[in-house]
Amino acid sequence: MFWQEDEDKTLPFIAPDDVLDVSFAIDCKRLPLDHAWDLAQAIQQALPWFAEESVAGVHPVHVAESGNGWERPDDPTNQFLLPSRRTRLFLRIPKQRIAATQALSGKTLDVGDYPIGLRDMKEKPFIHTSVVFARYVLSNEGEDENSFLQRMAAEVKRVADFKVKKLLCGKSHTLRTPDNVLHTRHLMIADLDSDPSIKLQQYGLGDGRKLGCGLFMPHKGIKTLKPTE
Repeated sequence: MFWQEDEDKTLPFIAPDDVLDVSFAIDCKRLPLDHAWDLAQAIQQALPWFAEESVAGVHPVHVAESGNGWERPDDPTNQFLLPSRRTRLFLRIPKQRIAATQALSGKTLDVGDYPIGLRDMKEKPFIHTSVVFARYVLSNEGEDENSFLQRMAAEVKRVADFKVKKLLCGKSHTLRTPDNVLHTRHLMIADLDSDPSIKLQQYGLGDGRKLGCGLFMPHKGIKTLKPTE
């Protein structure tokens, strides 16, 4: 008889904490929609070691897609985000850099001439979740959805040693840098076991961590992901 059991969900899983997210409450009236490059430069100026840490990343500031009659804009050239008091800035860092990152509390970052005041840092260790989601994963210009997903499946195998069962592609975006325009896609990965779930959150997929690319977060489920556009 050949019988392979799924992971034993009754056993407690203790996630490694050598990489984690930290978040800061922010004071910011408005911010360009496409601010990833300027934010990365501001963080690296404040934390000179940040660029040298391969797992370190910056989550672009994100606000709700809609609420109170307001809808998230989609023109990165002419429109702005309006952060609320509850909006936080998230950084992904190695655990040994927590004390150094704490030094950002009380400082103001210059993000393309738009100030962001930082305060109240909190640690957010990763948790096991069977579904993870990244708002930005680098894709090749002109790459079709199937080719992108096949490439990501191979990358999951390399990073997490896991044969992925469910991948779902979402919205496409562009991120502008002084040198070029980067193409990205939303990506959801489902039906993950504990170990690959944590590895993907820690190490991500593809390049561009400092611009917020390849950074996965826990997600509620497949049904909440918007269709491809």
